[in-house]
Amino acid sequence: MIKITSKQFDVTDSIRERIESRIAKLSRHDVQFLNPHVIIIQEKQTFKIEASVGIPNATLFAQAKSADLYAAINAMGQKLEKQLNRQTHKPESQRRATLNLEDDARDDDFIYDNEEEYAA
Repeated sequence: MIKITSKQFDVTDSIRERIESRIAKLSRHDVQFLNPHVIIIQEKQTFKIEASVGIPNATLFAQAKSADLYAAINAMGQKLEKQLNRQTHKPESQRRATLNLEDDARDDDFIYDNEEEYAA
C-alpha cells in the first residue's frame, strides 16, 4: 500500500494509478518495499514529487520537478529505479569484482616472492 499525500489538491484516481504503476515497475527487482510514501507539492506552475521507499538494507529517496505532473511522476520513478538497480546489483558490481581480483593477485605475489627466497 502506497501512501500518497498532497496539501495543495486532491489526489485523483488517475494520479494514484500512475504513481502505483510507476512503483509497481520497481517490483521486478524482487525486493520488498517498506512504507512507500509519495508527497505531491504544487509550487506555482510546477509540481514537485518526493518519494521515499524503504527496502531491507537501505532507503531510496527521489524527487523530481516538472510543469507536467505526469512527467514529474515518470522522472521520480526513473530515479528510484536507478537507485534500486544500483542497490540490488552492488554485490556483483564490476568495481567490487576488480578489487577482489587485485587482492587475490597480491596474495599470490607474496607467496611467490617467499618461495623464491627460500629456494635460493
